[in-house]
Amino acid sequence: MTGLLLAGSVAVAEGPTYVRVSKFSGKEVPRFESLKYNAVNGRAGPSRDHPILWRYERKGLPLLIIKESQNWRRVRDPEGAEVWVHARMLEPGNRAMVQADTVMHREPDAMSPEIARIEATVLVELGSCERGWCRVSAGQYRGHVPARALWGIETSAAAL
Repeated sequence: MTGLLLAGSVAVAEGPTYVRVSKFSGKEVPRFESLKYNAVNGRAGPSRDHPILWRYERKGLPLLIIKESQNWRRVRDPEGAEVWVHARMLEPGNRAMVQADTVMHREPDAMSPEIARIEATVLVELGSCERGWCRVSAGQYRGHVPARALWGIETSAAAL
């Protein structure tokens, strides 16, 4: 499977630090959602009149919604860039992106047997997170990885 490789250092995910409810969507902000399509434009402002700053070409990529207008969402990507994306280009999801090469373990414990080594930038299906570990699946592999290795999870959920 492409993307499974040797383990290396692990980066820490930067997630939401405070939460409010948006008057536009009725959902919490900040929150993570994923790209709904393979090609999505990120713009300088919340309308099609604003120039395109970035073109995302990765369906399922988790983005942190940090601000909302009626039909637009200001998002932060894993690299830290912030752009406006039309709301219909996003969907709630259970995906996360591996930030740095890491090891998937059978149980949520570093001493547990290794199942696979996952390369940075691989998208994984996200299960529950607790005590600093998240259950994930990547291809045919299912196991646990350190929460700090993932972009796209609520940091408060990973701490429980």
